[in-house]
Amino acid sequence: MESIGVLMTCPPFDPYLVEQLEKRFTLFKFHSIPDKAHFLNSNKASIRAVVGNASAGADAQLIHQLPNLEIVSSFSVGIDKIDLAKCRERGIRVTNTPDVLTDDVADLAIGLMLAVLRRLCPSDRYVRSGQWKRGDYKLTTKFTGKSVGIIGLGRIGLAIAKRAEAFSCPISYHTRAEKSDVKYKYYPSVVELAANCQILVVACALTEETRHIINREVINALGPKGVLINIGRGPHVDEPELVSALVEGRLGGAGLDVFQDEPNVPEELFGLENVVLLPHVGSGTMESRKEMADLVVGNLEAHFLNKPLLTPVL
Repeated sequence: MESIGVLMTCPPFDPYLVEQLEKRFTLFKFHSIPDKAHFLNSNKASIRAVVGNASAGADAQLIHQLPNLEIVSSFSVGIDKIDLAKCRERGIRVTNTPDVLTDDVADLAIGLMLAVLRRLCPSDRYVRSGQWKRGDYKLTTKFTGKSVGIIGLGRIGLAIAKRAEAFSCPISYHTRAEKSDVKYKYYPSVVELAANCQILVVACALTEETRHIINREVINALGPKGVLINIGRGPHVDEPELVSALVEGRLGGAGLDVFQDEPNVPEELFGLENVVLLPHVGSGTMESRKEMADLVVGNLEAHFLNKPLLTPVL
């Protein structure tokens, strides 16, 4: 399969994935190519696959420029950076990497809850700066028993709920329709969910319907003692509204692994002790990234060997 061209549209931040792709295919690293238009014009015939991730995938323009594209394999669960309608129209297969990162993302969501409520990051800075010698750090907020509302009750949402239950947290949720196979309380709107929980977690897929699902009304319903946790996608949240609510004290705190314009983060958040900021590392463990890379490569191999895809989306 060495003659098959694979275009990696995301930065090759995972050395193992790059290594495995280069062993099997002719790999083109799109981000490092200065004249992308010239490159595509010269190499479009040989490119039969695209590998992307949560930050870069295959939009309609790129798909249009690749006449022999057969498959888009995403190094991510999220597929919002892939134009699925265009892929359907062209008969292009699409895969992602579900399941393998569920535990890591759910673990991180719980970690963010603890970090925000117990002020772990400011406490660490307090010790490192020598301020502890002048007195104990101020009291923080208990996590055990806090009510947790989850937007999206798929694999990751359920994993977060299971972990939160171990902390005696009452669980409620919102999805497009109530689920008959879960015991948690269902709310038909996000505003109702936010008004009836102390910690609100965004764990749904990014679609046009869920873009800015966290808006001013939802933030105000969560209130000055509420905490928002976002391990979904940045555009789930109306970021300017979130920033103003945190700065003005209309929201109690936030734990954010994702942002609207990554890696750019609103600087107004940097000085707030009730906010924990992470660089989109939900799946960022060595174990999960290896499994994700193996799925990406396995899906490509299956496609080009005319075998069933391992994790098909389309």
